[in-house]
Amino acid sequence: MGQLHVIDHPMIQHKLTIMRDKETGSKDFRELLQEIALLMGYEITRDLPLEDKEIETPICKMTAKVVAGRKLAVVPILRAGLGMVDGIRTLVPVAKVGHIGLYRNEQTHKPVVYYCKLPEDIQKRLVIITDPMLATGGSACDAIAMLKERGCHNIRLMCLVGAPEGIAKVQAEHPDVDIYVAAVDKCLNSDAYIVPGLGDAGDRIFGTK
Repeated sequence: MGQLHVIDHPMIQHKLTIMRDKETGSKDFRELLQEIALLMGYEITRDLPLEDKEIETPICKMTAKVVAGRKLAVVPILRAGLGMVDGIRTLVPVAKVGHIGLYRNEQTHKPVVYYCKLPEDIQKRLVIITDPMLATGGSACDAIAMLKERGCHNIRLMCLVGAPEGIAKVQAEHPDVDIYVAAVDKCLNSDAYIVPGLGDAGDRIFGTK
């Protein structure tokens, strides 16, 4: 059963509070999102397996630890998920990046797929899906399903803020997928936005409103 991990480190909570403030501009919002993604990345990769490697320091030879064969892929859900990629790649520069394009139909609140481009060996990798907001859970569930159709079996979902409704939907449809969030908010409003949330993450990242 996939677990819900709330990564509520004090520095993450501090940065998230600044992001929630409606007076915070796009530049600061983007930078804070990348910083939180980096901090969350430490936890989401905590259980990566290690193996021994023989090296020589300036003093002597030794056996040291390096990350073993499990390769990483980051798959942002466009467009807001892009804001979390650089934070993770700062931590794991060799991670490959795929892209899944989904947008929400404003009438039905359901996701519509318009783009999918993934690394050829995606099924061999630990895949981290990124999307700042886990609201209804529709986009996340569709993205996970698309990856499973391509043979992926080791998938983690990384979001900034989650609503109970979206978390429940992902857990019901994909019980094998661990969910990582920085905060669980109260609920969704009638427009399927997270309350209290932080508004439309894509618009705030890219300055489109």
